[in-house]
Amino acid sequence: MTCAIICGMLDPKYVLENAEVIIKKTKARGLDISLNDFKKLSQAKKNHLTKTENLRFERNKASQRVAQMKREGKDASSIISKMKKVSDEIKSLEEKLKEIEEEIRKVLLAIPNVPHDSVPEGQSSEQNVEVRKFGKTPKFSFPIKAHWEIGKELGILDFEKAAKIAGSRFVVYFGAGAKLERALINFMLDLHTGEKDYQEVIPPFIANEKSLIGTGNLPKFENDLFKLRGYPWYMIPTAEVPLTNLYQDEILRAESLPKRYVAYTPCFRREAGSYGKDIRGLIRQHQFNKVELMSFTLPEKSYEELEKMTLDAEEVLKRLGLHYRVVVLCTADLGFSGAKTYDLELWMPYQKKYMEISSCTNCEDFQARRANIRFKREGKSKTEFVHTLNGSGVALGRTVGAILESCQNKDGTVTIPEALRSYMDGLEKID
Repeated sequence: MTCAIICGMLDPKYVLENAEVIIKKTKARGLDISLNDFKKLSQAKKNHLTKTENLRFERNKASQRVAQMKREGKDASSIISKMKKVSDEIKSLEEKLKEIEEEIRKVLLAIPNVPHDSVPEGQSSEQNVEVRKFGKTPKFSFPIKAHWEIGKELGILDFEKAAKIAGSRFVVYFGAGAKLERALINFMLDLHTGEKDYQEVIPPFIANEKSLIGTGNLPKFENDLFKLRGYPWYMIPTAEVPLTNLYQDEILRAESLPKRYVAYTPCFRREAGSYGKDIRGLIRQHQFNKVELMSFTLPEKSYEELEKMTLDAEEVLKRLGLHYRVVVLCTADLGFSGAKTYDLELWMPYQKKYMEISSCTNCEDFQARRANIRFKREGKSKTEFVHTLNGSGVALGRTVGAILESCQNKDGTVTIPEALRSYMDGLEKID
């Protein structure tokens, strides 16, 4: 059985029969897990099921015997009394079985997706493999500035005012800065809906626990989420969450696939494990805007769809004229729900390094199992799990930062990429 068929909130039978494979694949991600508890729980479940079925069989036989005795006018009270005890025992076993199944579910929810065979093994992001590049590293004949310096001098980015309003890792956009962010949103949405076959969606910016479990954000990454006090809701970390759950607990028609969606949303992340990392400027904010791509597809088409989604995200950066590269993530850098991921990394001139601007991921049926999203082929009675893919199309804050740094001029102005000028009333430079 291939990874493409069994990945998800992993199939319990597959995990039981292929425990060593799961442990090996998970270790390649840099995680050491034990499946001993899962094996014990699975055996306990099997024992309880066997005992419960035997008692049900005994009770059914006794019921037939009682009915026969009553027809014959005989006293069946002793059998009825005995069967009451059997029924009580069955009820107790069923309750225990529910507890065991919930423990098994918790174990499965903590196991990450299985990397696709084409994913390179590695111990850190240093082992990610470059696939291709676009454009050349921009050259400057003058000392360049960081985007946060440029934004402050032009009066379009204000981190101090945001800190008064909310705290660190927030920003206020003013004037041409606000217009630039809005122009990027409209440009991306128009590109993906007008040329790339995605349907636009405006989803809720709040999600419940079930939806976040479906995408793999819960229970493992709760510390990275903002939860609303007094309510069973979370602010979404990405539009991937509401888009994936559009078809939660539904059965789709095979001929309706692929279904492709695009959505602009604000995103909210605590970034609990990243303090001190890339915290200057627009790189790692608690609130940021993003245009997200989402696809539901047939299992046999999902890797073809991953290539398409990656190219669609790249088209944004190409038209903006920004230098970037595409890398395939190694096993250790792969996200929890991903089977394979391409990262698009923008060149940030001031930092003199590439920074991730988009992740395009094939989750195979990992999320579909958790969210119970299935499809049925024509003429078939059996349902299958869809494959889900998501990708940034793209993150806006870092794009703004890259434009400010890559398009800065010696006189302190910033040249607007030509693709955005029609969205900015013809403005060519920010000064």
